[in-house]
Amino acid sequence: HAAERASQQMATQGVLGVSSVIENHALLAGCLLLGLGQAPAFLRRTAAGRSITDRLLIRLPLIGDLFLKSAVARFTRTFGTLLASGVPILRALAITRDSAGNVHVAGAITAVHNRVKEGDSVARPLRATGIFPDMVAGMIEVGEETGALPEMLVRIADAYEEEVDNAVSSLTSVIEPVMIVCMAVVVGVIVIALFLPIIRIIQFMS
Repeated sequence: HAAERASQQMATQGVLGVSSVIENHALLAGCLLLGLGQAPAFLRRTAAGRSITDRLLIRLPLIGDLFLKSAVARFTRTFGTLLASGVPILRALAITRDSAGNVHVAGAITAVHNRVKEGDSVARPLRATGIFPDMVAGMIEVGEETGALPEMLVRIADAYEEEVDNAVSSLTSVIEPVMIVCMAVVVGVIVIALFLPIIRIIQFMS
């Protein structure tokens, strides 16, 4: 019983302590939360900071794969559309690089651009970058060999956009129940911590 009372007191004191901190230091807490929220934006204003954040975006578990697939879909869709419209391949690569949205993906496209400028194919330097999946480079190689590169790029974009949509739906279906459970736990802890002392007082008085 002593251990039970101690745990109850700790829970109650913890809730009251958090409430006191929020009440007495609301401005500081708000500034801290705002600073944490704005930190990535400030970090991306520098070249080194943007390199770090963009690297994290494609390396993080679960969501990193999602960001990479989205980047692949954007690259292949833009590149394929430009080639199908008659834009020269070097110009198409330059435009695609500028719209990559990720400095590491843009760097990989720049490497491909330079190698193509020297007479190389698209697939070999794309595979050598280590950013794009081997399957993408393989399909692009098939497109180059068959003379249907724009069509192949569009097919890759369609496949990866579908994968991204499915991944987002799966993540959403997983995140929603997890958030509900977390909120239920938080509310439950607060309710228990606040009402247990009242119940004990009633029991003591009776």
